[in-house]
Amino acid sequence: MDHGYAFPPGGHPDQTTLLTGRAVFTEAYAVIPRGTMRDIVTSRLPHWDGCRAWVLARPLSGFAETFAQLAVELEPGGGSDRPEPDAGAESVIFVTGGALSLRIAGSAHDLAPGGFAYLPPGADWQVTNPGPGTARFHWIRKRYEPVEGLDAPDPVITSDADVAPDPMPDTDGRWATTRFVDPADMRHDMAVTVVTFQPGAAIPFAETHVMEHGLYVLEGKAVYRLNADWVEVEAGDFMWLRAFCPQACYAGGPGPFRYLLYKDVNRHPRLAL
Repeated sequence: MDHGYAFPPGGHPDQTTLLTGRAVFTEAYAVIPRGTMRDIVTSRLPHWDGCRAWVLARPLSGFAETFAQLAVELEPGGGSDRPEPDAGAESVIFVTGGALSLRIAGSAHDLAPGGFAYLPPGADWQVTNPGPGTARFHWIRKRYEPVEGLDAPDPVITSDADVAPDPMPDTDGRWATTRFVDPADMRHDMAVTVVTFQPGAAIPFAETHVMEHGLYVLEGKAVYRLNADWVEVEAGDFMWLRAFCPQACYAGGPGPFRYLLYKDVNRHPRLAL
């Protein structure tokens, strides 16, 4: 099935636009609607050419603790030979538009919309946009937590189209998760997946757990339970949920509701800050 993947709209609203919006920031969660992701809030990145990015999450007191997430646009010919400034960071790239050429240790990989790449800490990688249009992708970064006796993970290159979603038990396939990496592989300490709800499907209980989340809505709309509040979200919105924030949702239709999900996994809780 072909999917359209939402991305920040950019631009700038005109002076007739109402100020009222859906942005919410609390100590338990944040909702950053697509309408706030305008040209005025983009950032440029050192050692990247033809690039601008919306920084959706970053480690910050009272906000995300374990990850950073950027929505990146690359002009034709743009890219970087030195993309990652932190040798201890691992990354996921998920392409939403255009074409991306990724090199890992000298091997070339072409990523189309839906393309997924996991880049382990210390990886030698470069990225360019071969054109002719703008390339758009999410870049999720986490400081890797090594474990004695476990090697760092290998790179993973795949795509949304090439991985069959796993249906959640007792849902008749109406709630499914596309897992690009084996969840039983203890080398990995983060999971980035695509979650899909068919129209009317739901998370039928308030999940309350230790994992921190970043959710970028790729397609569709839903009513999402965040802590004690129900909020409407749609394609292009971003949500951050701190650890233990209660969460649930109803997919609103008429098409599937899909989001790119980050969570931290597979490590002992730290006993000291």
